[in-house]
This record gives sequence, C-alpha cells and structure tokens, in this order.
Amino acid sequence: MDVPLRVLLIVTGLTGIRSITTVSKVSVKAGDSISIPCLYDSQYVNHVKYLCKGRSWSSCDYAVKTNQRNSKKFSIADNKTQRIFTVTVNDLTDKDTDYWCIVEINNGADVGKDFHLSVTRGTPSLTVDHQDITGFKGDNITINCYYSNPGEMKWCRLGSSCVATRSSGSIDGTRVTINASGPNVFTVTMSGLRTESSGWYQCVKGDLQMPVHVTVTEQATTTTVTDTSNTFTPTPELVNLTSVFAETTPTTAQGEQHSVSFDLKMIIIALSVLTFTVMVALFIWFMLKRHKQTKSASSAMTEAEEEVTYSNVKHTRKTSSQRSTAESDVDVTYSSVVSMRQLNAERAEEEVTYWNVTILTQEFTA
Repeated sequence: MDVPLRVLLIVTGLTGIRSITTVSKVSVKAGDSISIPCLYDSQYVNHVKYLCKGRSWSSCDYAVKTNQRNSKKFSIADNKTQRIFTVTVNDLTDKDTDYWCIVEINNGADVGKDFHLSVTRGTPSLTVDHQDITGFKGDNITINCYYSNPGEMKWCRLGSSCVATRSSGSIDGTRVTINASGPNVFTVTMSGLRTESSGWYQCVKGDLQMPVHVTVTEQATTTTVTDTSNTFTPTPELVNLTSVFAETTPTTAQGEQHSVSFDLKMIIIALSVLTFTVMVALFIWFMLKRHKQTKSASSAMTEAEEEVTYSNVKHTRKTSSQRSTAESDVDVTYSSVVSMRQLNAERAEEEVTYWNVTILTQEFTA
C-alpha cells in the first residue's frame, strides 16, 4: 500500500468515514470452505461491496463483487438489514491466505478491512461443528468450540460485546454461559433466544477467531381442523392406538405431540374416504353387471323367429267295389296348416290359426 493511500485511510478513519469490522485470523483446512462476515456502517447500505485477494490493498485483485455474478470459487451476499456482507471462499488452498473486505466509494477512496486465513492440511487450531446454527425463539442453543492453541477463550458478537470462559453474561439481551466441558473444547450456551439474537458471532481463542452464524426462528405451531359435516366414531382399538401415541410422546415436546395427534386424525379421515370410495365402486359394478344380464335375456326373447308346421294331411279314395254304379266316385282330401309364434319365454303362449281346405274331386268311372 503506497504512502498517499495510507495517509488517506488514516484521515478517513479519524473523521469517522471508514468503518468495516471483520475477523482478523481464521484457521481453516485445505479443501474446505469458509464464510467470513464483514460488518459495515449504515451509510454504506446501498454501496457496492467486494472481496479483494492479496496481502496489499493497493495491489490486490478483485475476487467477487455484489454487482457481479458469483463464481465457483468465490461468492458474496449482502444483508442490508443487518448491515453485513458475507464472503465465501471454496476449495481452500495454500494460496488462499490474505483477503480484504471492501466497500466501494464513488468519487472517493474505498474503505475496507483485511483478514488472514491460516490454511493447514491437518486439523485447524480453532474450529466448530457447523458455521450455521438454527434455534427457536425462547429456546437454547449450544456451540462447541474445539481448539489446540493457547490463549483466552471468549464468545463474541461481531461488532458487539464478548463473554469470557467460565462465566456468564449477556450479549444484546441474550444470556450466554461458557464452560470448559472437556479437553481442548469449550461450550457456549445461549439461553432465551430472541429474534434479535440472529447474527454473526465468534469463538475466540488467543489470536484466532471462528465465525458462527446464528438464526433464530419462530417455533412452528400445529393447527387442528375440525370437520362438522361428518361425524366419525373411533373404534376401541383406534382409541387404544391413540392412547399409545399420547403415552409415548414426550411431555417436553408439546409441539410434536400436537403434530402426532393431527397426523392421526388425517389418517383416520383418509381411511374413511377410501372405504366409502371402495363401497361405491362395488355397488356401481354390481348394478352394471345386473343390467347387462337383464339386457342379454331381453335380447334373446325378442329375437325368436316364427316357426310354421304343416301336418295332418290325409288322402282317402273309395274303390269301385265299395261304390254303387249309380254313384259317382268321390276323392276327399283333408289338409291343415298350423302357424305358431312364440311371443316370449315367460308367457309361453301360442296363437294358432287353422285353415281347412276341402277339395272335392269327382271322378267318373269310365
């Protein structure tokens, strides 16, 4: 950094223009990722922020900016409500050591603060289980900070106060207790979380810091829906099953117990609807089958064809010995025609028409 720029930064710092707060030194493992918070003054809310890589500000290279797209290696996000922009460096290597959090100033010198990453192949000197922790409003959260370096142990909020180890205190209205729970580990407990407790904190051990982001949310509530249109009476077995669920639900997890009760009601309603649907489907199938059988029987009765039978034909002829010489010979023929029509199978009625035809033929003896 050249002399004129250094002088300019000193002047702006004395006049209160420059105000960027971040960590100073973080121990990280090669190949992992790290997120670093950068707190800025309220006057810089609408300014462009960026991450610059290099030991010297005057010769550092742009890594990522808020008005540009993120890359696979670097990303940046600006929370204007909390006035913190967060930079993330992925796939850490031995070359990822010196960076700057910077706010861009139009028509003036930019303002920023540097931080150092100590990259190691082994276990970092100060680390936590997770950098992001979520808790519910009114509940407690616990953070384990693992260390191997000497120095005082503290829990601090970025840009705010700290609480030292083996003591308790308050940070912005949230109670904090720190205990040395085991070899090379100290435990931080935040009690009675509030919405305002959300933000960036730090495990501090000697000259190292490890940033931790805490998010406080409202605890989800379960709404019971009552359907007055249909009344369902549970069986004794179902009542016993409900009792088992109620007995096995921990009394300390009141929200989970409500959730189990609500889920059980939903299962009962779903089973009732399924049973009703199956019964309706079986009834419709039975009616369709019966209708098909009735239709087949009716078609068979209406397609009967008419049958005609010719019967009872008799021919009688008198011989000459039986006749008198004075009488003429007479041949008599009787014929009958019967027409039968079946109207339907159940009535089995017949309509018969007789036609009698008499043919008289007189033969004369030669």
